[in-house]
Order: sequence, then C-alpha cells, then structure tokens
Amino acid sequence: MKPLSRSLFTAVAGLFALVMIATRFNHFGDALHLPDASMALFFLGGIYLRKHLAFLGFVVLSVLIDWYSVSYAGVSDFCITVAYAFLPLAYAVLWYAGRLLAPRYNGSLASHGLVFAGIVVSATLSYAVSNGAFYWLGGRYTEPNMGQYLQRFAQWAPLFVRAAAGYVLASQVVQALVFRFLPQARDGQTARA
Repeated sequence: MKPLSRSLFTAVAGLFALVMIATRFNHFGDALHLPDASMALFFLGGIYLRKHLAFLGFVVLSVLIDWYSVSYAGVSDFCITVAYAFLPLAYAVLWYAGRLLAPRYNGSLASHGLVFAGIVVSATLSYAVSNGAFYWLGGRYTEPNMGQYLQRFAQWAPLFVRAAAGYVLASQVVQALVFRFLPQARDGQTARA
C-alpha cells in the first residue's frame, strides 16, 4: 500500500483517535458499548499511518484516556501497576507488524489474508507482552506460576484477539468497498510532501 497523502493521513489519524476515545473505556463491550479497538488501531496505524511520531502520539493518547478513565470516569485502576509501563512495547508489536505488512497490502485477496493473519499473530504476541507483564510483575497475584498464567492467557487472549481481528476485518471490508466503488480514492494514497 502506498503512503497516504497528507490530507488522508490527517483524516485517518483523526478517525483512529476518535474510535480510540469512543471505545477504550470497555475492554469487551456490552449492549451499549463497542469493545476496545486500541489493539486494532495500533495495527492499522502501522499499515496506514506508519510514522514513528504517529505511534508515539497514539501511545500518549491511550495513556491520557486511561488517566481520565481512572481519575474521572470511575474506571477501576486494577490494571494500573508497574506492568503498565510495558503497554508501549505491546502496542509497538502491533504497530510495527502493521508497518511490516503495509507494502504487501495491495487490495488483493491474498494481501487481505496476509493482513488478517498478521493481526491474529501480532495481537496474540502483543497480548502476551501486556498480560505477561501484568501477571508476572503487576503484584496482583500472590503466588504466580506458569500453570495459572497459561490458564488465564488461554481464557482471556481469545477475547482480545477476536475484538482486534474483528475491527481489522471490518476495516478491510470498508477499504475494499471504497476502492471498488470510488476508484479515485486509490489516488489519494500517493504521498504528497
């Protein structure tokens, strides 16, 4: 996929920021809220936005949302431990996996399959980083052990990976439809410096 034009970059970054703000309060969603899209947004950010500074901007945005959530919106601070410092690494796994796949994402069915496989693998690895740090370093478990960790990983990882994969799949469908019915949208990808 070619780099986005400046105006399209700004629009996509703004859309991603709004989606993160709208969904980050609920990890799994419920009848009134969509699940957290952060993992998918970091992966898609790597594909569409690519820039290191954009990655840092989204890390800062996620921290600000969490700070607001805990400080003013009544969200529990249970997950805010020393392990929270590993979230940028977990998000980097997603962003840079997307960035690695971006040149191969050309709209073909094979490239869509590659991107979908990429989110499943990178979301699983990202979750292993964040959840592993929380389990082993977060101080919330009095006697951590590998058996318990693997059991918890198997219980929770599919929920996070499924949500991320669902968002990425939806974005792939939207992109395919836009490119199918608005072929001139492909021209907006060309970078204009």
